[in-house]
Amino acid sequence: MLDTVGPELRVYNKTAKPIELKADEIVTITPDATKEPSAEVLPISYSGLAGTVKKGDTIFLGQYLFTGSETTSVWLEVLETKDRDVICLVKNTAILAGLIFTMHVSQVHINLPTLNESDKQVISNWGRRNNVDFISLSYTRHAEDVRELRAFLKTQNLHETQIFAKIETVEGLKHFDDILREADGIILSRGNLGIDLPPEKVFLFQKSAVHRCNMAGKPAIITRVVDSMTENLRPTRAEATDVANAVLDGTDGILLGAETLRGLYPIEAVKTVGRICAEAEMVYNHTLHFKRIVKHVGEPMSHAESVASSAVRAAIKVKAAVIVVFTSSGGAARLIAKYKPPVPVLAIVVPHLKTNSFKWIFTGSSQARQLLGVRGVYPLLTSPDMVSLL
Repeated sequence: MLDTVGPELRVYNKTAKPIELKADEIVTITPDATKEPSAEVLPISYSGLAGTVKKGDTIFLGQYLFTGSETTSVWLEVLETKDRDVICLVKNTAILAGLIFTMHVSQVHINLPTLNESDKQVISNWGRRNNVDFISLSYTRHAEDVRELRAFLKTQNLHETQIFAKIETVEGLKHFDDILREADGIILSRGNLGIDLPPEKVFLFQKSAVHRCNMAGKPAIITRVVDSMTENLRPTRAEATDVANAVLDGTDGILLGAETLRGLYPIEAVKTVGRICAEAEMVYNHTLHFKRIVKHVGEPMSHAESVASSAVRAAIKVKAAVIVVFTSSGGAARLIAKYKPPVPVLAIVVPHLKTNSFKWIFTGSSQARQLLGVRGVYPLLTSPDMVSLL
């Protein structure tokens, strides 16, 4: 998976000297890149901030901003704007360390492209060379963002690459249904959402978003689950419960971040989350979710939906051990997985021959890997010889 940067605001601390910001002091945010970052002035990579914010708006800043640690990130309140500068009141004491500090302005539209030129260059070079299976489109705000990326992927001959829209702002939530129709999957970036939304609203939007993904049969991935394991061997009880509830709600995957990027216990974090997910899966009410999805799809069903739902219903009735699906695109396996069968879906991915006018190639490996992102599906790439037997 390739993760884009998108319209992210940054402060570049070229000296790497720690900057201590103290509560109730004043700091100026400026687009003047000649200024050196300090406790009084913070230069950012965006010239339009003063024209976007107003008095009382909230700005969050820090290297590890989205872990929720108030010792490494700071909360600022906008007092006024002067020309292109923004004057802020520091709300909590924190020490900013590192070369880059991420900035997030709560519930304010940043007039920067979702897919920037730097992202396009990375996709054209690294992404095309490695034939990436997924692209995580950061800060997806509109369905047009997804359409723009898909059109660009076609110009790079990345026709099979799937797009997971990363929902990180209230703006993205407002256009969620349109984005869901265009994207291949959704990543709920709760670090940013937890800043853009009041804390008491995060769970509501999470449950609603996961439900809508389930009804559409598209993967939903949750982030920011065991942040405390960045520095601790065990998660908190609240974090463990959070992971389990995400599984019970129908989430397809858990995406770890700081826990494995810079954490002290990356292996233990993966194992712990895996055990919690397995335990929650054992008590997941597959029958209830099956009925909900069937009711949502309604009648008359398409032929494909009818076959998929009937296969799952039959598996439930006869207490089957596994559902085996032969597929070349992965579509059949995804459709069956949509109905949440209580048994594993073994997807036998059969390669098919295609040409790009210059050479003939077998496809299938990318489709098999992409199915790993769908809950309950176990892909198996078969030999091209299987084509002649079917």
